[in-house]
Amino acid sequence: MPLPYKRAIRVGELIQQSVSEIIREIRDLDCGLVTIMGVKLSDDLLSCRIFYSVFGSTDDKQKVDTVLKKSVGLVRHELALRLNLRCTPSIIFVYDDTTESASRVFNILEKIKDEK
Repeated sequence: MPLPYKRAIRVGELIQQSVSEIIREIRDLDCGLVTIMGVKLSDDLLSCRIFYSVFGSTDDKQKVDTVLKKSVGLVRHELALRLNLRCTPSIIFVYDDTTESASRVFNILEKIKDEK
């Protein structure tokens, strides 16, 4: 029997799409390429963690982190305008380094392959 599709997952997908659009509109984010990797929304839809990654230098990552942390209120307000939810969830931005980790693993595997 398949598991039911939770409402938190559907709303999380909408939040991911909307936050991606909102971040493109933020003028202070002119450093690096910011990608929303995923959203983890609580079952009660009151809090969410938004995972992002930045393609750029470490300075770009720090700048993006600072700007995102400062603009949480703006992003939440824009979400409230775009999504028809009874209560807009609180937002926490979390840096996601899985792409960097995967890249390091692939580089190590390539070095091992070249040594053989």
